[in-house]
Amino acid sequence: MTRDELLARVSINPDVCFGKPCIRGHRIWVSLILDWLASGMSTEKILEEYPDLTREDILACIAYGAEMSRERYVEVQAQP
Repeated sequence: MTRDELLARVSINPDVCFGKPCIRGHRIWVSLILDWLASGMSTEKILEEYPDLTREDILACIAYGAEMSRERYVEVQAQP
């Protein structure tokens, strides 16, 4: 699946979830999936908790996060 195909799985609608990026057709925030992955939750566990999602939906969240990191910077504490 291409990057553009993955990104097409993400929707932003001001009338849905306060305009936060969500997985298309669901009210599941991209940031929620990314937070779970960052905390160590496995793809399999996420799919178990949300059986309507697909592996491609999770990859779409990662692709969206990658795109956002190209556009914005998040300040992180420098390590000595």
